Amino acid sequence: MIYIKFQDLSEEKQEELLKVSREHVTYLFGDSIKKYVDKTGADFERLIDEETIKNLYTYDYFFNI
Repeated sequence: MIYIKFQDLSEEKQEELLKVSREHVTYLFGDSIKKYVDKTGADFERLIDEETIKNLYTYDYFFNI
């Protein structure tokens, strides 16, 4: 769960959420994505970025108003 103040949806906060999500995705799926990249020649950074954005939708957010 991620707790966010409703007034704090600034660009900095959004970047922080992306950073947290990217670290989470890299930790969970980094090895399998690397194997896929080795097989197919796909762009590792692009795949990580796509999974990072998808991962943001799996979090539970609680807003303090």
